[in-house]
Amino acid sequence: MSKSSYTVPGLSDADGSRTAQILQERLSAYNDLHLTLKHIHWNVVGPNFIGVHEMIDPQVELVRGYADEVAERIAALGGSPKGTPGAIEKNRTWDDYSVGRDTAQAHLAALDLVYDGLITDNRKAIDEVGKLDPITEDVLIGQTGQLEKFQWFVRAHLENASGALPNADAQTEKDAADSAR
Repeated sequence: MSKSSYTVPGLSDADGSRTAQILQERLSAYNDLHLTLKHIHWNVVGPNFIGVHEMIDPQVELVRGYADEVAERIAALGGSPKGTPGAIEKNRTWDDYSVGRDTAQAHLAALDLVYDGLITDNRKAIDEVGKLDPITEDVLIGQTGQLEKFQWFVRAHLENASGALPNADAQTEKDAADSAR
């Protein structure tokens, strides 16, 4: 990552650099998520199409905003945010979204797993940046809280009357989609 010769006041260069690296991973994850959400928006079909189609777009817009906020924080820390497809690939620790044209339930079950991974990684990032920079920690806490709310929206579409999720034991998006059909 390119680096300026400064960081924010009160933060060492090393802590600013490490915080920017952590945020770069979140930036790539957010860029991947907003593309995945649009993919779902375009490929969802079936009886619950319109509800899911319309539920996804506000999530896309908020996640795009999170990417912008994280990129601007990287720049403030003296880093150079990378928003390219190559950066997504380089930072990816997850598989590319694997469900194409499919039912709302199938996509939502797969998306639930996407949110599991993203939120888990955000919580790890929060833990690490909390030791380095409370401002960045606060940014990530707020974003993660909203992502958890989005996941709740997804899960509310999936769960049955007793609160069980059909994809509870799924390990892959394909398995999750299969379990929800």
